[in-house]
Amino acid sequence: MDNSPIDQSDSQRVAASELRQFVERIERLRSEQADIKEQEKEVFAELKSRGYMSRPIRTLIKERATDPDELAEDQAVLEMYREALGS
Repeated sequence: MDNSPIDQSDSQRVAASELRQFVERIERLRSEQADIKEQEKEVFAELKSRGYMSRPIRTLIKERATDPDELAEDQAVLEMYREALGS
């Protein structure tokens, strides 16, 4: 294997170029993510302005994203805890 300075320099340039592409992709994704978060905040502000409470809506969204079997188990355990506490 030839480890001449030219070969190492070429491989470092390629690696740097590839690394730059990865970093730029991540930066674009984070920018898009920030835009989406801002849009989500706007939707929640609209919900609130129409009289809805955001915390129950967030709970509903979380429940809808959860596997039904996992959700049923969580709710069963929660009910058991409530009964134990007399709530």
